[in-house]
Amino acid sequence: MTDPQVISTPGGEKMAVVPLEEYKRLSRNAEELSDLRAYDEAVRHLAAGQEEMLPSQFAERILGGESAVRVWREFRQISVKELARRAGISGSYLSQIESGSRTGALPTMKSLAQALNLDISDLA
Repeated sequence: MTDPQVISTPGGEKMAVVPLEEYKRLSRNAEELSDLRAYDEAVRHLAAGQEEMLPSQFAERILGGESAVRVWREFRQISVKELARRAGISGSYLSQIESGSRTGALPTMKSLAQALNLDISDLA
């Protein structure tokens, strides 16, 4: 690593100037470190039972654009009628959310997440 050039802003803040290639290398290393930390955290959560593994065939459906509500409902082996009952909504409303013809309001999505034993971010 080369020594950076240090400059001061008009406000007195010290700034480091490094060659572009050095900056790119440092950025790559920082991104890799961030990825490793995220991986380590996920492994800890899995080991502690705080994370759930979704089989790839279900994850691929969500990544392909299918309704996360539908995919998680089917993964949990819950009927539309039962999930609607647990979430306090009608079966037709749930079907519309799953088909994408309606967007679930935030309170509805929270209820669905709770009924599916998920964090709401899993349905986003």
